[in-house]
Amino acid sequence: MCGIVGIIGNSQVNQTLYDALLLLQHRGQDAAGMVTCQGRKLYLRKGTGLVRDVFYSRHMLELQGTMGIGHVRYPTAGCTSSAEAQPFYVNSPYGITLAHNGNLINAKSLKKELFLEDLRHINTDSDSEILLNVFAHELQLQEKIEADINDIFKAVEGVHRRCRGAYAVVVMIAGYGILGFRDPYGIRPLVIGRLETETGTEHIITSESVALNAKGFSIIGDVAPGQAIFIDLKGNLYTRQCAEQTLLSPCLFEFVYLARPDSILDNISVHKARSRMGRKLANKIRKEWNKGDIDVVIPVPDTSRTAALKLANELGVRFAEGFIKNRYIGRTFIMPGQTVRRSSVRRKLNAIDLEFQGKAVLLVDDSIVRGTTSQQIVQMAREAGAAKVFFASASPPVRYPNVYGIDMPVAHELVAHERSEEDIKTIIEADRLIYQELSDLIDAVKKKGKSHVDRFDASVFDGVYVTGDITADYLAWLENQRNDKIKEQQRIANDMVIELHNTS
Repeated sequence: MCGIVGIIGNSQVNQTLYDALLLLQHRGQDAAGMVTCQGRKLYLRKGTGLVRDVFYSRHMLELQGTMGIGHVRYPTAGCTSSAEAQPFYVNSPYGITLAHNGNLINAKSLKKELFLEDLRHINTDSDSEILLNVFAHELQLQEKIEADINDIFKAVEGVHRRCRGAYAVVVMIAGYGILGFRDPYGIRPLVIGRLETETGTEHIITSESVALNAKGFSIIGDVAPGQAIFIDLKGNLYTRQCAEQTLLSPCLFEFVYLARPDSILDNISVHKARSRMGRKLANKIRKEWNKGDIDVVIPVPDTSRTAALKLANELGVRFAEGFIKNRYIGRTFIMPGQTVRRSSVRRKLNAIDLEFQGKAVLLVDDSIVRGTTSQQIVQMAREAGAAKVFFASASPPVRYPNVYGIDMPVAHELVAHERSEEDIKTIIEADRLIYQELSDLIDAVKKKGKSHVDRFDASVFDGVYVTGDITADYLAWLENQRNDKIKEQQRIANDMVIELHNTS
């Protein structure tokens, strides 16, 4: 899960890029970066930390140009590293920079292929650098001193032939324009917008519609699976389908947790989808529980609030805010390493005792991933005086690894993997536990007549991977690369490097 943005305008775009990255900050707090282009000269600034910590006034003054791309990152592999902050850059051909959201499942073989056959050097462990070099090589194969639009689209066709997995991408080619494209399954979101100004038309390509609405851009639409969008320096927009076979299969977890509620993805309102999740879950509770057992419904901030409010209204049960959130703590399930996650939960939330004392409380969360947060929140509710603590998840049990760009790669770290709901209830120490049904979740997100979604990638819930090429060997390799023990070792190593740097 990362956030990407590309803008081409008629005036300096650095401030607009900065503002867009702030609006995408929820998609990654590990690193941020921006590159702009003036004429054929590129200006780059990137580093670890939040957007506000990476860019200062002196950096913004240096980021000159009327087009640029930006990125916010959280690590799907490893820990915080400035070397893997995006955008990435290659000088040949033409000068290309790229920002990527997703994960290539054939990155290992591609890296070898790039070195042995394409004679390209990969300097990091990032699959985004691999993706950039694949695109650059495919564009170089056109053997043109000056590329045209057909050359650029042919290069994207080459990317689709060679790369497998999830990728939503923005690319800037110095002296040419901004390119955006999406994998043939449309797993990760990508939307395009337009703004009419006194000096002409400006365009934006970004992960979520919230980043363009807040800046005054109107939505043109979502980039289709396998489609490429190119905007040249004059503001002309070109589109082409660059993949032979496509299937719109966006990630279901985007609507559950990742996206902001005020975004619209693939013509689906995230807010409305979460509200429908609450209604579906209320119907299940009504069938299986006695709603009179519940005194109050309390959401786990923030992503579950919409579903919890709708659930309470449907059941006719009082809704209350029982937790105050420290907004300066990042999203805990995407933090690098279990030790960091455990120490962050209680710094992130504080219970309001009056809402819990003597009550049978139904806590509602969007999902239960590792179970660390859920267990501690249940404990906090009891410490605040709750007589009983029930727990409801607006999504089904997360039982399987995610391979398409979300930090859920290791099966045994998921609390629901090979466990019953009764087992999970015991682990999180709740009095009762209820999950959303997968069929109800899909119905809640895919509002009939509102979207052209063919199917959803629900692999974290059902273990069915839409690309159809995920093997046991690949999952084993992924687990070896990305388990919490490895992340903790990398975090310690990075801390030592930082400490040595600060003392030198």
